[in-house]
Amino acid sequence: MNDKLAWIDTVRAHGMENMLGAALDALEPFGALAAQALWVLQPGLGLLLPRAALEDVAHALEEPGGIERLRASLFED
Repeated sequence: MNDKLAWIDTVRAHGMENMLGAALDALEPFGALAAQALWVLQPGLGLLLPRAALEDVAHALEEPGGIERLRASLFED
C-alpha cells in the first residue's frame, strides 16, 4: 500500500469503506467542481477529517481515472 494512502487503512479498520465508496460515487460525476469545493472547504473539514484524505480525494476527482484508482485502493484485499 502506498504510504500516501495510509488513511485508507483507517477507513477499513472502522468498517467505513462502503460509506466512502458511496461518497466517491456521488462526487465522481461532478469531478473538477467537487474537487474545487473540497479545496475550498478543506480548512474547515480538516478539523473533522484527515487533511491527507481530503487532498487525496480532491486530486482523484481532478485526474482522469483518479476515482477508479482510489476505489481500487479502498476495496483491495
